Amino acid sequence: MGITKRHIHPLQANKLADYAKVLSNPARVAILNYIGDCDGCLCKDISEKIRLSQPTTSQHLQVIKKSGLLKSKFEGKSQYYRINVDKLNELKDLFQEFFESTEAKCC
Repeated sequence: MGITKRHIHPLQANKLADYAKVLSNPARVAILNYIGDCDGCLCKDISEKIRLSQPTTSQHLQVIKKSGLLKSKFEGKSQYYRINVDKLNELKDLFQEFFESTEAKCC
C-alpha cells in the first residue's frame, strides 16, 4: 500500500476517513449500536451481546474510543462505556456534508 499523504488533504477529509475506518468493521458498528441502548456498558456485557470474545471486543472498544466516539469511566475495577454524543454528532455532520456536497456536484 502507498502512503496516504494525509497532510495534503483538508482536516475534514482526514476526520471523515478516520470515522469511516471505525465504521468499516461490522463488529464496531454492532458495538456502537448496542452501547447506544444503555447508559454505561461493560465490555463483558457487550461481548456477550455481539457474540465475540472479550479480548476481541476490548480491542474494538479501544479503536472506537481512540476515535473519540466513546467515553469511559471506571467504577472500581470495572470500565463502563457510553457514546460520546458530541463526537457522534460530528460524525453525522461530516457524513451529511460529504454526501450533500458530492451529490450537488454530480447530480
